[in-house]
Amino acid sequence: MNTNSLIDIGINLTDKSYQKDITEVLARAYQNQVLQMVITGTNEQESRQAVAICLEQDKTAKQLFCTAGTHPHHAKNWHSDSLTNFKKLLQYPLVKAVGECGLDFNRDFSPRAQQEKVFEEQLALAVELNKPIFLHERDANARFIAILKQFRDQLKAAVVHCFTGNRQTLYNYLDMDLHIGITGWICDERRGQHLQALVKEIPVGRLMLETDGPYLLPRTLKEKPVNRRNEPAFLTEVVNMVALCRHETPSLTASHTTQCARQFFSLPEL
Repeated sequence: MNTNSLIDIGINLTDKSYQKDITEVLARAYQNQVLQMVITGTNEQESRQAVAICLEQDKTAKQLFCTAGTHPHHAKNWHSDSLTNFKKLLQYPLVKAVGECGLDFNRDFSPRAQQEKVFEEQLALAVELNKPIFLHERDANARFIAILKQFRDQLKAAVVHCFTGNRQTLYNYLDMDLHIGITGWICDERRGQHLQALVKEIPVGRLMLETDGPYLLPRTLKEKPVNRRNEPAFLTEVVNMVALCRHETPSLTASHTTQCARQFFSLPEL
């Protein structure tokens, strides 16, 4: 692929599966032109860990960044100091967005009322700090949109990460001027076919790409790792599939999605 660089906007490098070989994982990413990454923060501890990884693994301060927030699965652990703690984390220049936050009515690991409360508090925090927000939604579209609408006009920017929804859901999000994150889900010939048809309807300037590793290993990968772990180096699989579905060259897809991500997260040029 002829491109200067790619940006993985959602990688869970705090996951324990990366603990022993994170340096090698990053080296493989860089070899495959994934030169900037945004590590996902999903609770207080992992958001702090994400900051630590950025500081330890990127002495240039130009390649690794992160988000800080509470995933709906962890909303039950939100406490009286959470808002203050996240506000401190979000002061780090390398912490580029609030989240991952939102609603998950599929698994209901946290009570729905608590998910909604914690979502609202993080939306308000993003407005207060003028930071973009990194969103999660699963089987909660109506409530998600109803809550988000109350804050949308004041939010700097918002991306629905790992989008897997239907056409109506996509257009609901685009009508709200949201960005869309696409993962290796699109590489799945079993459950990603609807996404393959939809991705061409996402306008340039609204589309970003991510691995969501260690999850969602692209099924198009010819040589799959024995441990089945996804990693940033495999983002090129997502690029190639998205390009195919959008009738673009991989180079063009890489170029406009990278430009979009750089602008959304205010990342430095390399």
